[in-house]
Amino acid sequence: PCREYKPRSGLWRRQGARYTLTVLAPLRAAGLYNTGSPRRRFASMPFIITDPCIDTKDTACVDVCPVDCIHPRKDEAEFASTRMLYIHPEECIDCGACVPACPVAAIYESADAVPSHQKDLIQANAIYRNGDAGSMAQAEALVKAHVDGHAELMAIPAEERQAAHAKF
Repeated sequence: PCREYKPRSGLWRRQGARYTLTVLAPLRAAGLYNTGSPRRRFASMPFIITDPCIDTKDTACVDVCPVDCIHPRKDEAEFASTRMLYIHPEECIDCGACVPACPVAAIYESADAVPSHQKDLIQANAIYRNGDAGSMAQAEALVKAHVDGHAELMAIPAEERQAAHAKF
């Protein structure tokens, strides 16, 4: 028998190592499920990693993620060349384990919760795909533009940057 798992985004059933959505009609009606895709795709990201992670890349969130949706990991070749970690939107099961694990409070629970001056990082998380050089370059270009556009904020140490966001 399947074990039920109920994240904030809907009712899911665990079948082995996979989760399958049991109630698709309300999500399709709300435009939150792409029926043309073999995997679930949401109009908004479940979790977003933001600028306190830039040049920090503490992997505590990676260690607690049950589905390894946060990339790049320390053992992946791309870890050295990226400036921050990214959450793969199609792999994330919306469990929220990463939020309390992040020591610099860089992870927001939804796109709506991300401060307006960090909205460009939502797109960076959405397009990053580990192993795809093109998408990684696009995501890193967005991060670079964010850093260049917020030099004063980025000069603040990552541990203090989250609190400093209220001033910007």
